[in-house]
Amino acid sequence: MNESIAGVTVPDTALVREATALVMDAADEAVYHHSRRVYFWGMLQSAARGWGVDPELAYVGGLFHDLGLTTKYRTNDQRFEVDGADLAHDFLREHGRTEQEARNVWLGIALHTTPGIPVHLAPEVAVVTLGVETDVLGLDLDRIDLQQREQVLAAHPRPDFKRKILQAFYDGMRDRPETTFGTMNDDVLAHFDPTFTRENFVDIIQKNDWPE
Repeated sequence: MNESIAGVTVPDTALVREATALVMDAADEAVYHHSRRVYFWGMLQSAARGWGVDPELAYVGGLFHDLGLTTKYRTNDQRFEVDGADLAHDFLREHGRTEQEARNVWLGIALHTTPGIPVHLAPEVAVVTLGVETDVLGLDLDRIDLQQREQVLAAHPRPDFKRKILQAFYDGMRDRPETTFGTMNDDVLAHFDPTFTRENFVDIIQKNDWPE
């Protein structure tokens, strides 16, 4: 039977069940509940904009978007967003989804920390960012009815969430600080590690090998 929270349906399909099981096995409680909230917020924010979104694709985007922070799935040589995007792409292809559908979810996850771009792409790309920005940054909360917010939080509460998600970000990126260049993620490393030195875009331009 389909699950429904705040008017948003979670399809009762093998793909959704297996996606849920995979994330529950890899993520701690805070990241799991966050990932589920991202799905619900993303679908609600998309509906508020009049966008139709494939719920299975949105679900995988929401559930997989932080897998690159987990011990089981993180790498040490690329952005954590790409770790999760690669996993989602392969998962969807293995479950019969088209290359274009898998690619849209890949883009949604890979770009979810790159503001200003996803909302100009397909709804299945934008939905992840909309959900993340709602849950982590509190953006556009007024677009979601208070009763809907309460229903989502009753199912997926967020005790001490701000501290826990910042710690999850740091734990998932501290061993690959170079991958945070050009993103907001370097703010997290600077917050936790006073010895962290950010790359400077202007310095890279001024000090590179070109004479002028």
